Amino acid sequence: MHGFTPQIVFGLDPIVVSTALLCVTYAAIIWDKVNRAIVALVAAVAVVLVGALDQAEALKGIDWNTIGVLAGMMILMSIAQRSGVFQFLAVWAAQRVRANPAGLLLLLQLTTAVISAFLNNVTTILLMAPVTLAIAKELRVPAFPFLFAEVFASNIGGTATLIGDPPNIMIGSLTGLGFNAFAVHLAPVILVVQAVQSLMVHLLWGRGMHATKEHRAHVMALEAGAAILDSALLKQSAAVLAVVILGFVLADRLGLEPATIAMAGAAVLMLLDNWRHDAEKQSRNVHQTFSDVEWITIFFFIGLFIVVHAVEMSGLLALLANKLVAATGGVHGACDFVGSESSLAFATGVLARGGKVVVTGLLGGSFSTAVAMFPIKAMTIEGTLTGTLAQARELIALLRTAKSAPIPISERPMAQAQAALDDLRAGKVVGRVVLTA
Repeated sequence: MHGFTPQIVFGLDPIVVSTALLCVTYAAIIWDKVNRAIVALVAAVAVVLVGALDQAEALKGIDWNTIGVLAGMMILMSIAQRSGVFQFLAVWAAQRVRANPAGLLLLLQLTTAVISAFLNNVTTILLMAPVTLAIAKELRVPAFPFLFAEVFASNIGGTATLIGDPPNIMIGSLTGLGFNAFAVHLAPVILVVQAVQSLMVHLLWGRGMHATKEHRAHVMALEAGAAILDSALLKQSAAVLAVVILGFVLADRLGLEPATIAMAGAAVLMLLDNWRHDAEKQSRNVHQTFSDVEWITIFFFIGLFIVVHAVEMSGLLALLANKLVAATGGVHGACDFVGSESSLAFATGVLARGGKVVVTGLLGGSFSTAVAMFPIKAMTIEGTLTGTLAQARELIALLRTAKSAPIPISERPMAQAQAALDDLRAGKVVGRVVLTA
């Protein structure tokens, strides 16, 4: 449970003030007259000044894991693109389909989707668009269908993995879902969605686009290898990115957060890119790399995290959750595998009238609730370590009929026991954590 209590100026209602600031923030972002990063930062300062948060609590609201992943992957992208790899891929794709506009439309979509699954979407489009425009000009075909298809493919492909889109990074950070969980559950769906989009784009534009043999010959005459500006950097970037992706896959076993893996990869690639140069050249490279980072996006999220945290601390989100539970009638049974003050409070809060909570967790802490809630909700709170044989049979029968997915289990070394408990308290653990010797 959070120990902070909002102290709003003039004794105003925290829910009203924080919600008003959030609404004004989004209205200003939609209005688009002031840069979104400025809007978010001004709003973040405002929630502290009015007492919705203090400075320490405001910093707690920032999801540094999300910020670390975004910054780390942006640095990796900045260095990798200097090798010319994205221009090479676009020319290579065009020549693989012998400069046929319909085939090129399909292959550029797929290339963009795959890249966006691992790297920042906006930057991917900014890198792919210039060479796409150049190829479309050579073929004398309209560029709009290619750019339209690439933008959609970038958004679709970015949804497939933990690191492809900022919302995915935030969801993974807050829920404890790792790279593998996103890939297993989303990638198959994304393949279907991308196939449908590719078909629609082909029916709308692809089948009607044609280029003369002369114009196609111009594209086929392009030297794809000439797009590679630094072959050594290309190899280094590919190797580091492969290790980073492997790190995401093995994150649970390694006991590392995605931000640590992304920033480690960024640091290693920056070292490889600079160690052989003199101090002046290193300085220029580092300045160029950091200037390519989308600081507007970074500070936009920092400010927005603080504003949303103020809304959370006001109690609005809990109020809406309870209203939603009340509207749906609540649940008739809940099992608290954690056994903490916050988990038990949540379990009793979502109970329907006549429901029961069974507590099996041993995390500890104290729990209090209004005595009147027992007769009002006619609820039962029961504790057990193992349960009865009859309950075990009922649970097995329920799992068989409901065809429930298996409980996610992750392993961590015994040395990370305290970190596991901290994540448990913060609500970042999904399923079970097994400590190994």
